[in-house]
Formats: sequence, C-alpha cells, structure tokens
Amino acid sequence: MKILVTGAAGFIGSTTSHKLLARGDEVVGVDNLNDYYDVTLKQSRLNRLLPHANFRFIKLDVADRTGMDALFATEKFDRVIHLAAQAGVRYSLQNPHAYIESNIVGFTNVLEGCRHNTVQHLVYASSSSVYGGNTKMPFSEHDSVDHPVSLYAASKKANELMAHTYSHLFALPTTGLRFFTVYGPWGRPDMALFLFTKAILDDKPIDVFNYGNMQRDFTYVDDIVEGVVRVLDRVPEPNPAYDTVAADPATSYAPYRIFNIGNNNPVPLLDYIACLEDALGKKAEKRLLPLQDGDVPATYANTDALKDWVGFVPGTKIEEGIGRFVAWYRDYYKL
Repeated sequence: MKILVTGAAGFIGSTTSHKLLARGDEVVGVDNLNDYYDVTLKQSRLNRLLPHANFRFIKLDVADRTGMDALFATEKFDRVIHLAAQAGVRYSLQNPHAYIESNIVGFTNVLEGCRHNTVQHLVYASSSSVYGGNTKMPFSEHDSVDHPVSLYAASKKANELMAHTYSHLFALPTTGLRFFTVYGPWGRPDMALFLFTKAILDDKPIDVFNYGNMQRDFTYVDDIVEGVVRVLDRVPEPNPAYDTVAADPATSYAPYRIFNIGNNNPVPLLDYIACLEDALGKKAEKRLLPLQDGDVPATYANTDALKDWVGFVPGTKIEEGIGRFVAWYRDYYKL
C-alpha cells in the first residue's frame, strides 16, 4: 500500500515507518522538523529512513492547508497514519496556541485530505491523557472522557470527536489510538526516561513529581508500532449492534473505533527509576516535588478491546525496554 505517515521524523512516526517499509509498503513521510526539541535527533531518525527505496520525505507542516491539499491530491494515498502533533502536557500550559495550530488545524487538514481523496482508512494518535480526571482503573475506552486536565488532552479528545464527525458525514473509516507513556530507543528528549538518563549520567538531580507517588502504564515503542500497523490493516465498519440509547464512546453506527494501546501494567515511578539505575549502574539523586498542573497521578490501560480487534496486547517488560533504551542512548551520544 501507499501510506502517508505524518510526524515521520518523530519518535513513533520514524519507528512506524521502518515497520511499514520492512513489510514492503511505500511510505511518504511528512514532518515540519520544528525545534520543540533537538532537530538534530529528528534529522538522525530521518537519515535512517532516507536510504529506503520505498521511502520519500516531504518537509511540510500539517497546519499548512494549501500544502496538505496539494499533497493529498498529488499522492493519492491508500491509507494514512497521522502521528504529527504538538506533544507534551506541561508545554501546553506555556504555549497553548501551538496545540491549536498543530493538533486542531493540522488534524482538520488531514481529515479534509482523506475525505476528498478516497483514503481507505485514517489511523491517528490520541493519548491516554484524554482520561484526565478519571480515577476508575483500568482506563477503558467504554468510559466517558469528558474531563481533560490539560489543553493537550483536550486537543486529543477534540481529534476523536472530529474523526467521528467525518466518519459519520463522509463514511471515512477512522481509528483513534490512545497511547500510554511510550518509551524506547530514539525517544523524545522531553520525556521522563530521556531526562532522567541525561541527568543521572551528568551527576545532576532528577525531578520526581508528586513526591514519587506516580504510576504509569509505560509502553515500549515497538509494541505501540505493532499495534498501529495491525490496526491499520483492519478497517472499521459501522457497528450494527450500536445502541444509541446506551451510547458506547469506543464504537459507533459510523465506521469509527477507539482503542487503548498500553502495557496493561501500571508501574510505580520509583520502580521505573530503580530499573533505570540498574541499567546505568548508577544511582539517581531525587528531588521530590509536588504534582504538576495538568498531570495525573496514575494511568492504566484496559487493552481487552485491542486484543479482541487485532489479537495483540503489548507486553515488553520495563527491564528489557529500559535496557534497550540505555544501550541506544550510550551508542547515540557516544558515552
């Protein structure tokens, strides 16, 4: 198939592109290579993709309406994996307009491109952050997610609503994937594992929020990508059993689905740090701080729906995943 991957120079986007290329798909990668974090790292990810004969890169911002219209009209993609977004909960408190431009305007441009060019299936990244103020564990796609606690979360919830509208109005098959704390080689420098590793190796303290009383459903990047590609291959259809009286947010009378992709195993943050200390062979100096605005104390994915849909559940243990990340980090930064 000919597949568009937006955010192709990103952490998940580049890894997804490799997976698609390995199985013989033609991939067109789009990214704006912005400076939210180290552009050199983005370029390094891209450089690993460029030698593939079936990969082409186009530097383009998904918020560029004219450019996106032309891209879709020219390329005629079979399917689209939309991973480009302004990420980060904490940054959304400082620069809210970036989230509207990328996550709302950009997603509109992707939806319009799919609508007008008969794309067979749009798979897009949502986030575990949509669960916001929910405290019922594990988080289920069948539960309401109407109380986001950050603009980032609100933008991802908005994406799900926008996708449903296009599935309803234009019969565009869409699948939203709620990612749970993705980590692994080639990861983002603004995420905890990267920040902790750099600080520990630099003999600097690490910031541990909520005084360490945090739990996260850490999910290894290869598991995320396996889920993305399997979901891409199963195009949703209208659910004939959908009950409009007892409405289920995870499915619809339209060709629309929502799935969690998480490890189904919340890990205390202090255990995660201990695992990193073991992999580095070095102890961390912890600076215990209160919970940050926009953050939640715990995440935990119910993955039953994903298993039923594509027969897959993430399962990489943190010891293995962190070990691979540390090996990559030492190699990439020549440490």
